[in-house]
Amino acid sequence: MTQNFSAFVEPGSVALIGASDKSGSVGALTLRNLEQAGFAGPIFLVNPRHAQLNGHRVYPDIQSLPAHVDLAVVATPPDQVPGIIRDLGSAGTKAAVVLTAGFGEFGERGKALQREMVEAARSYGLRIVGPNCVGVIVPGIGLNASFAQSMPAKGEIGFVSQSGALVTVVLDWAQARDIGFSQIISLGDMADFDFADALAYLADDSSTGAIVLYMEGLLESRRFMAAAQAASRRKPVIVLKVGRHAEGAKAAHSHTGALAGSDMVYDAAFRRAGMLRVESLPELFDAIETLALTSPSSGNRLAIMTNGGGPGVIATDALITARGALADLSPATMASLDQILPKTWSHGDPIDMIGDSPPEDYAKVLEALLRDEAIDGVLVLHAPTALADPKEAARSVIGCVQAARAAGITRNVFTAWLGERLVAPARQLFNDAHIPTYETPEDAVAGFVDRWRYAQSQSLLAAAPASASASVDGKAASACIEKAIAAGRSWLDADEVSRVLQAYEIPVLRSYSVADPDAAASAAAQIGGPVALKIRSQQLTHKSDVGGVALNLRGADRVREEAVAMLARIRAVKPNAVIDGFLVQEMAYRPDAFELIVGMSIDAVFGPVVLFGQGGTAVELIADSSLELTPLTAEIARAQMARTRVWRLLQGYREKPAADIDAIANVLTAIGRLATELPAIRELDINPLLADHRGVVAIDARILIGAPTIK
Repeated sequence: MTQNFSAFVEPGSVALIGASDKSGSVGALTLRNLEQAGFAGPIFLVNPRHAQLNGHRVYPDIQSLPAHVDLAVVATPPDQVPGIIRDLGSAGTKAAVVLTAGFGEFGERGKALQREMVEAARSYGLRIVGPNCVGVIVPGIGLNASFAQSMPAKGEIGFVSQSGALVTVVLDWAQARDIGFSQIISLGDMADFDFADALAYLADDSSTGAIVLYMEGLLESRRFMAAAQAASRRKPVIVLKVGRHAEGAKAAHSHTGALAGSDMVYDAAFRRAGMLRVESLPELFDAIETLALTSPSSGNRLAIMTNGGGPGVIATDALITARGALADLSPATMASLDQILPKTWSHGDPIDMIGDSPPEDYAKVLEALLRDEAIDGVLVLHAPTALADPKEAARSVIGCVQAARAAGITRNVFTAWLGERLVAPARQLFNDAHIPTYETPEDAVAGFVDRWRYAQSQSLLAAAPASASASVDGKAASACIEKAIAAGRSWLDADEVSRVLQAYEIPVLRSYSVADPDAAASAAAQIGGPVALKIRSQQLTHKSDVGGVALNLRGADRVREEAVAMLARIRAVKPNAVIDGFLVQEMAYRPDAFELIVGMSIDAVFGPVVLFGQGGTAVELIADSSLELTPLTAEIARAQMARTRVWRLLQGYREKPAADIDAIANVLTAIGRLATELPAIRELDINPLLADHRGVVAIDARILIGAPTIK
């Protein structure tokens, strides 16, 4: 995967093809950067229109170069690029950065040029970064093979960007904050070298301590996921993915397909790869600092200590919004705080120390909190007052943290000294002591949440594959689907859906597919209790919306009467719908059950994804769902459930008992296995899946089938 990549970041020589003296041109800007960055090796210039540039000899073509070239930087018109790549490959060059635009983004002619360029490169084993990119920068060796506006400082961040414009923005932003980089790689159109290649190299690069990705989208997922998981096991990988609110899944036929928007799938992929996703440039660099300065922590319980009530409330709001939790202080901690603080302290979390707390109290309170096993992290807030010097309060906290580290206490401490002029020296003290510090309570809470979310992603990365159940009958389910496809159908009928779900040990209700009202009455008599009557039609996706569902019907005569009325209702609103008959299903009397939705659909990039959330007829309006990639384990399924709001309800409340979480997890893992083993299933919905303390049962389910399309 990283074949010849060392030529990009450790070249012995560089050639600029298309060097120029035209002010503002890519060729001129790149030449300036190559000259000024301090690269120690020879720099060759190629342009048939010049004999000299800036005192350098200029060669008319690649064949005229006096020595072998490790890295070529191409800044010529696009029509010339395929031939240049062919000449470079013939001369033994193994790496080229193609800055030129006008390829894949410029219609069929551009796409044809790009294909020709890539074919020429592959015939010689030459790798290409680009086209349509800003270039490659390696500060450690003085290489600036780009037309960016400045040379960044040397550091330990490997930055890989799909956008050239973002490279220039990040350089400017980082320079103002004295942030350095090991490598900067602008991928551009990714005709050859892509995110997977960059991750594979940077994972092994000893000069890179953390990897940062700016991503707009992927075309292929398997190599990316393999490289991302391997890199995340070695060092932090943080991704800023744009397009969070893009329209997705417009052509979906099911709730699951509609809810499985592309950005939710990227979220799931980043979690499964052990990566941390952030939403802005400031958060990105804060996250790098947080992960570098803190220890692993998987808990979300934060103790907030503050010398002012307002900042504590702000931090609490931010924590709860991010689904964190205030720590439940132990009796021993409460007793210690009562001894340290005045009687007017808040007696709970957040710990309001009162504005006149002396600097030494910060260390005493923090020491008590760090001893409490029920606390996963501590946030120390300070608002400047005339009674407590910010620097002395900071020194008190630093001393306590250093003593705790020496004693082997690994709980993380986050700080936010609020204000500007008065607290700047205190923040510098925290920086010097390698204790994470932030400007606002919200930023500090975000740091704590980033550490917790990163730990969750790492846990998913380490989760072992689920073991197969011996009683699953995949062959029977597959035969059922193949028969339906052979008949030219896109949807399984109700009996087939039940057989597929039962084959994967998903509990279903007893049901019968029938042709007419009389047969519906007979089926109801056979069930013997209250039944649900549902219309069967491939044209009616959401049956309840057109009066195609009737519940709690008792007796054969009542079922026959309702079936006749149902046909009349549907023919009035959907006269062209083809009616296949009715489904008569036993009613599940489970008054304490929760209505859930579970399902799967196929993402165009990442393949099968499994959905879990709060179900019912208003599922889109409720918008409480989470996605996971396949395969799932019980641990991954539980983590997926825990990201939804309905998770707390499932734990039980008031007089309502907790649902059987293991049974729900079993359904999710079964759907994950089903999605992998039965690729002809395109979408699956179970809505609702009833869940209570007795287990789960699928009430209504639909399965869309078709020829597999995912590579």
